[in-house]
Amino acid sequence: MKLAQVILLAGIAFSNLVSAQVFDIPYKDDPPTRTLLVPAPKAKAVVILFPGGGGMLRLQDDGSSTNFHTFVRSKNLWAQYGIDAVLVDTPYDLGGGMRNSRSIRDHQQRILNVVRYYKEKLKLPIWIFGHSMGTVSVTEFVNGGKDRAELISGVIVAGTFRSASIDSDITMPVQAIHHVDDGCANTPFSVSEGIIKNRPSKYPSQFVPMEGGVSEGDVCGSKAYHGFNEKEPEFIRAAAQFILKN
Repeated sequence: MKLAQVILLAGIAFSNLVSAQVFDIPYKDDPPTRTLLVPAPKAKAVVILFPGGGGMLRLQDDGSSTNFHTFVRSKNLWAQYGIDAVLVDTPYDLGGGMRNSRSIRDHQQRILNVVRYYKEKLKLPIWIFGHSMGTVSVTEFVNGGKDRAELISGVIVAGTFRSASIDSDITMPVQAIHHVDDGCANTPFSVSEGIIKNRPSKYPSQFVPMEGGVSEGDVCGSKAYHGFNEKEPEFIRAAAQFILKN
């Protein structure tokens, strides 16, 4: 059996020890922000996951989703590292490209509500992790002021969208992951690399270039190198190790 298969099966075994659960987080009089918590035994941290594209996972009451995003595919792999994983859905399409809605007040307030909810519920260090368009969600959040930054312990970006950046005065640990063969024009390798190169050396940071896997269909899609297709065990391991180290 291949090593990747062994790791994947281990992740599934760990995740089956405890049941995933859907939590709807209220937002004004609008539809709530639906989230899926995949808990880990004796968790040491929480990673809150913001997918790319329009952000809509359409999570069902049982936690299932027809979305093939890398965060959905790999949600069971965090438990083996003692990290609770939280998938974040959106009740409306956040759009793509430069016309996305990830920096608007409503979306950012929803992120704040989710972070506060899990901070209070789980009482563990909170990390936020964005992929592709989700990197705009998390970088806008950490750049949004000291009060927000104090709620989280670190931020991870992967397949970073070209407009995403992190202010130089952000002191928390930052990791960027990017596939070397990512062919999506909106997520060039140089953006993820540049985020880490521009970090002050006194703050913990790491850039992780990744190779291999399988690329199928749209180069900006979940089954492409951009989506770390068939690289999920290595992808999650890199992020989990950085979280636990910091």
